Amino acid sequence: MSKQRNPLSPTKNFFAGGLEVLCLVFAGHPLDTNKGSHTDPTKPGPGEHPLYAGTFDCFRKTLCRGVRGCIRAWQLQSSEVTPMFAKLQQKTQMTSSREYPQLFMAGMLSGVFTTAIMAPGERIKCLLQIQAASGEMKYAGPLDCVKQIYREGGIRGVYKGTALTLMRDVPASGMYFMTYEWLKSILTPEGKNPNELSVPSVLFAGGMAGIFNWAVAIPPDVLKSRFQTAPAGKYPNGFRDVLRELIREEGVTSLYKGFNAVMLRAFPANAACFLGFEVAMKFLNWIAPNL
Repeated sequence: MSKQRNPLSPTKNFFAGGLEVLCLVFAGHPLDTNKGSHTDPTKPGPGEHPLYAGTFDCFRKTLCRGVRGCIRAWQLQSSEVTPMFAKLQQKTQMTSSREYPQLFMAGMLSGVFTTAIMAPGERIKCLLQIQAASGEMKYAGPLDCVKQIYREGGIRGVYKGTALTLMRDVPASGMYFMTYEWLKSILTPEGKNPNELSVPSVLFAGGMAGIFNWAVAIPPDVLKSRFQTAPAGKYPNGFRDVLRELIREEGVTSLYKGFNAVMLRAFPANAACFLGFEVAMKFLNWIAPNL
């Protein structure tokens, strides 16, 4: 049987979506910085060891550089993803087994439309994360990074990696939203409203949605980050050159670089993300029930 939700307000969804993403960024950004550091294309010289021995070594060294090392691109990431999740939804939602493919397709479509925002934001974020890991100071901040990229490569330089961003976000977004709605439906007792789920249930559904999302997204994310941080002209054939180089030099497992950091981040960050959304919606429904 379908479980019908209360009517949803686009205005409330917009503001609740903004809080949703702030929760995600706050909870997950330190490990996102950790993940980004693993994509550094700089190879150690002869007799040198890699900069990081693993996820926990990366996190420890980042902390040793100070708290600012963990939150270097926080402001950029917040402004980048808030409009992505502050989405307008249909007035009434129904969740039934035959509608999950529709949820998947809707999530995929959202990944297409958000790429215009995500691609340049990801490019800047990755460059700043690599800079933080290397200790060099080419860019004074996000705005300076944009100016230098545009000066060196024009608008194509700013949007470098757009195709790979699409390859990552389209299927992953579909999996993300479908999984969350599917788990909420499963966890909702018969005859109850999914919006009345307990906090632990919302945390579980949101956290597992993040796990499923990144299970799909990690390989294209690794390719995207390597391509976006590479010097101009290094990969003339795009992601195909990146893929060939990674597999040739580091094996197939290199497509899962940063796996530990991603999965350590995915559950708590996305649990906080969806909990923030649900709490914000309840608050907005309380103060403005007719909006």
